[in-house]
Amino acid sequence: MTDTTVETTRGSLDVALGSNLGGDVSDYAALLKPRVMFLVVFTALVGLVVAPVHMHPVLAIAALICIAVGAGASGALNMWYDADIDARMARTASRPLPQGALTRNEALAFGAVLGTGSVLCLGLMVNWVAAGLLAFTIGFYVFVYTMWLKRSTPQNIVIGGAAGALPPMIGWAAATGTVSLESFVMFLIIFMWTPPHFWALALIRSSDYERAGVPMLPVTHGADATRRQILIYSLILVPLGMVPSVMGFGGSLYTLIAAIFGAFFLVFAIDCYREREGEAAERAAKNLFAYSILYLFVLFAVLLVEHGFGIEGLAVPRIWTS
Repeated sequence: MTDTTVETTRGSLDVALGSNLGGDVSDYAALLKPRVMFLVVFTALVGLVVAPVHMHPVLAIAALICIAVGAGASGALNMWYDADIDARMARTASRPLPQGALTRNEALAFGAVLGTGSVLCLGLMVNWVAAGLLAFTIGFYVFVYTMWLKRSTPQNIVIGGAAGALPPMIGWAAATGTVSLESFVMFLIIFMWTPPHFWALALIRSSDYERAGVPMLPVTHGADATRRQILIYSLILVPLGMVPSVMGFGGSLYTLIAAIFGAFFLVFAIDCYREREGEAAERAAKNLFAYSILYLFVLFAVLLVEHGFGIEGLAVPRIWTS
């Protein structure tokens, strides 16, 4: 393919990605990646509530809104830069840019304004430590993961997962003005959870990633190597999920739930490792992907319940204390 052909194709794609100027509210909402935003806000809330400081409810809500907006900005900027990839993948082809509902410039402006505004508001209303962490998270996701890692290495999810793991630390910093070992442990749990979660999806969508030219592990090293890596990370993740109990910020309920759900996580990971052909292999990957979402949600939900609603000896529910 000649350079002229490449440029012509790219130009045609840009026209296709921006043929319908303006868009509507639903298109801009889709840029925010609402499902990802929910997980970000949820884990940030857990970090905020677990922190040993009673934050005023108004400030807590303001902090969570800023974190949500920052997460949405990251999603919009990701879609801005990855519009060419999204157009080639069945999973993402219905997004606003591939559909021509918005232009790249509109997505870029939207994401930049939201990102800048979220960081400034968090700093001015809450504290600059949390704002700095939020700025770092947005920058890491956009410049390190989206622009560099995603297109250059099969370790994209491993390293890039740091961005998605930072919200509990931001929530903790919003409450305390500092970071701590407890918040770092919550970061590590999400960080180690990310590879088996996304590689299970990559096993299912490997042809999509190959067509888009994204060097996901199943594309570059094959499905068997991916299954092996999933099992390795799962064997690290499950004991790591018990660390809050050892450190004392996870109570007896958390200990029980983390042990039970961790055991099932390993069952699904082993099944994914063993099943390597046909429908059974695809079903095992789908089961692990779906269960991994439940696993992370339940672990953080239990921490939220224990600390936020007065369980494990807390005198009053922290989330209602000013």
